[in-house]
Amino acid sequence: MVTAFPLLVLPWLVYNVLGLFSLFGGADANAAYNATTQVLFNMPMPSPGTHWAVSTGDIILFGALICLFFELLKSTQSDKVAIINHSLSMVLFIVCLVEFLLFRPFATSTFFLLTSMTLMDVLAGFIVTAISARKDIDFGG
Repeated sequence: MVTAFPLLVLPWLVYNVLGLFSLFGGADANAAYNATTQVLFNMPMPSPGTHWAVSTGDIILFGALICLFFELLKSTQSDKVAIINHSLSMVLFIVCLVEFLLFRPFATSTFFLLTSMTLMDVLAGFIVTAISARKDIDFGG
């Protein structure tokens, strides 16, 4: 049953914690944007005088990419659990899309990319399942 759980829920939950605190915390209207663009640390780069600034949003997106990789691996299965996973991924995409369109803390580039990843998960899951189901059809005569 663990494989039915869409892994992209994890970065979605992290962003929702940031977004909902800014929405209901009575803070600045741009608090979610400020929270995701806040630099956590700088890393010196080999080119002279260059530092790579890593923000909270970058960490969320990196985690989402790792989750997307494992979701794509899971999409190659064609059993009943995979269908449940695809359905839950579709629900997650719809929730992300509604949040992105209707709530100000979620109208950021970070959340748009997270929403796009959930769409890619849904599309990959259904396309891979359709292709593998087509190959399973017996064309004997």
